[in-house]
Amino acid sequence: MKIDSISLQMPELTNPLKAGNSANDKFANILTDFIGSVNQDQLNSNEVTKEFVQGGNAQIQDVMIAGEKAKTSLELLMEIRNKAIDTYNELTNMQI
Repeated sequence: MKIDSISLQMPELTNPLKAGNSANDKFANILTDFIGSVNQDQLNSNEVTKEFVQGGNAQIQDVMIAGEKAKTSLELLMEIRNKAIDTYNELTNMQI
């Protein structure tokens, strides 16, 4: 199983304000794509685990790598969500 770097999954984060759509649209697209990538990692982990349990071609290291990749991407998504909520709360408190 090939291990990709996280920068390959989120190439738009290096320059989110490229010419084209507005910054809000770009951010929404980046976030939506990342959520889709996290979902795909979860589904891939489930598929590899299922194949291993059924005695397919999957090796135990493939199961562990897919599981850790899914876990790490989900943890990153949760941290991004938490930071976004904290930022929103700070902004609403500043307006008072």
